[in-house]
Order: sequence, then C-alpha cells, then structure tokens
Amino acid sequence: MGHAGMADAAVRYLRSVRGTSAAPRRVEALPRPELRCVGADERASVDPAEFRRVLGNFATGVTVVTAPCADGPAGFACQSFSSLSLDPPLVAFMVGRTSTTWPRIAHAGVFCVNVLGSRQGELCRGFAVSGGDKFAGVAHDAAPVSGSPRLAGALAWIDCAVHAVHTGGDHLIVVGRVTALGTTGTDDAPLLFHRGRFL
Repeated sequence: MGHAGMADAAVRYLRSVRGTSAAPRRVEALPRPELRCVGADERASVDPAEFRRVLGNFATGVTVVTAPCADGPAGFACQSFSSLSLDPPLVAFMVGRTSTTWPRIAHAGVFCVNVLGSRQGELCRGFAVSGGDKFAGVAHDAAPVSGSPRLAGALAWIDCAVHAVHTGGDHLIVVGRVTALGTTGTDDAPLLFHRGRFL
C-alpha cells in the first residue's frame, strides 16, 4: 500500500471513530531523550557511499513537510516518511540534524506532510535546496488545524502536531500526532525516488 493508500485508510479510520461516544484516549508523549554525539566505538565499518548505493534500491515516496512560522512558511523535501500508528493516529519522518529548516518547524510545534504526485518533481527539487524563498510562486492554502501550508496538486496531506522527537544517529526521528488529513481525489501516480532519481 502506497502513501496515498495509507492516507485514505487513515481517513476512513478517523471518520469511523469520530462518531463514537467514548472519549478519545489521552496519549502522553515520551520524555525527550538526551541528545548526544555518536561515539567512535559506535561507528560501523560501512562505507557511506556504499550504504547510500545499496539503500537507494529501496524506492520511496516523496513528501514536502511544511509549517507556519513567524518569519514566513518553512518547508523541506522529505522521502523518509511513514505512517506509524492507527490508534492513536501517528506518522513519522526523519530529518538530518544539520537541517536549517527543522529548528523552525520544531519551534512551530506543528507541521503538514504533503504527499507529492508524479508531476511534482520540480516542486520537490525546489524544496530540496537550502536557503531562498522556497514558497515563491508555489500555490498553497492553510491546513485546517495547524495552518501549515498545504501545497496545491499534492495527492494527500496530513496535518500534525509534534508528538515526540527521538535520536537516530545523524538524524532525528520526528513523530507527529495526526489532527486532520485528506486526499485530493486525483488519479495521478505518486512521485517515487529510486537509485538517485525520480520515477
């Protein structure tokens, strides 16, 4: 099941439980872990280029994670996104610790994941670069709960609040609590990334 299919399933699930009389179960976020550097004795003897080459054989969907910030909207291209839990509804994405966009999203405390379609490769490239106004000329509106930018033409959108952040080597694992989501109903195929290029 692709990301768009997972989003459709999550929409159906949320709609099915929304009408129940039972109060939603409160889920407490885990305490933030102590951030630390990776020790020399923890480094595997795997060549980074070989690691990237082999893992590049796994095709992934492509998203743009956005957030509303005081100094203007923030966003970055992200291929390491996944659904995580149905009850409660959680998603996760991974972001490099050197990202200059992540601190702005973390400060906002909310974000929207935009699942890109196969014709949005150029849009993705625009959000993959560092610096500049990534939203210049990009049509978008506000997600209903967080106000994060929802990109026009995306296959699906998932509106979230930051639920937890975990360490993962040179990346952070960000868990989001889903507050709203939907699809655009387009029949376009998803944008995929495989062996260093879009499919």
